[in-house]
Amino acid sequence: MTGRTGTTNEAAIEQADLEQYRRELTGYCYRMLGSVFEAEDAVQDTMVRAWKGIDRFEGRSSVRSWMYRIATNACLDMLRSRQRRARPMDMGPSSRADAALPAKLADNVWVEPIPTGHVIGDHDDPAEVAAARETIRLAFVSALQFLPARQRAVLILREVLRWEATEVAELLDTTVASVNSALQRARATLAERALDEDDARRSANDITAEQQALLANYVDAFERYDVSRLVTLLHEDAVMSMPPFPLWLVGAAEIAAWFLGKGIGCKGSRIVATTANGLPAFGTYRVDPDGGWAPWSIQIIEIEGDKISALNSFLDTNLFTTFGLPAHLD
Repeated sequence: MTGRTGTTNEAAIEQADLEQYRRELTGYCYRMLGSVFEAEDAVQDTMVRAWKGIDRFEGRSSVRSWMYRIATNACLDMLRSRQRRARPMDMGPSSRADAALPAKLADNVWVEPIPTGHVIGDHDDPAEVAAARETIRLAFVSALQFLPARQRAVLILREVLRWEATEVAELLDTTVASVNSALQRARATLAERALDEDDARRSANDITAEQQALLANYVDAFERYDVSRLVTLLHEDAVMSMPPFPLWLVGAAEIAAWFLGKGIGCKGSRIVATTANGLPAFGTYRVDPDGGWAPWSIQIIEIEGDKISALNSFLDTNLFTTFGLPAHLD
């Protein structure tokens, strides 16, 4: 690689060489950190560190490996100063729809959603797309947060990105035996989280025509606020969560009671389609007293078979800019 002492054109090519890794590094940092905002910060920090240090790159490893080393160190630095992120389901038992609404918790408590396009490209290999979808599921990313930071890095590099143990050992400045030991412990922890591999494979598949019709029916029922029809689209044991509230509900009947009770403010909402974590998602807009509709939540829809199994609503309007959604609907 030519140093920055070369021509302006050579320097531009060097910067492009670094930028080509932005999307995959974003996916890596998101799995490490559980936050789209922190992942973007970590990747930007990686780009800055790499650009400033490009004259010191000696070519003993590939540019890609070098970038991952920088990104890993950036993530480990960030993880030293904060608590583990989670989902409401990780924090305690489910609630009833008529329970008192708990206080909101800070944004840095929660695993956040990420736009699918930040991780998966339009022209990526289909097998790589399926693997990427599987490993950015909310449940998987949340389970990763239970791992110590270095174990987390080892598992992602070995199991998700399919690096060799020797490559991971070199990146982390450790031994192959240490990497293998960390991987075993990480696998055991994830097994305790009882991640369902069949669910993972289902979520990695493309949405079928029947499921597209299901989503269209959901949008229509939600915007009409036809709750009796909406719940027919849910599995009987469907789950709904609403960060930053730690409350979560189980069962179509409880979800219906919520929409007709404490959630009645959703009546009259409008929905704009997007994708998040490899799954169909919607930007939800509530009626704005001053006219039109104002941003309210990002909903991620999980589907099993012919019905919806989970409604994950993130009540963080800062996400709308990240998802490229309108700031207001007229």
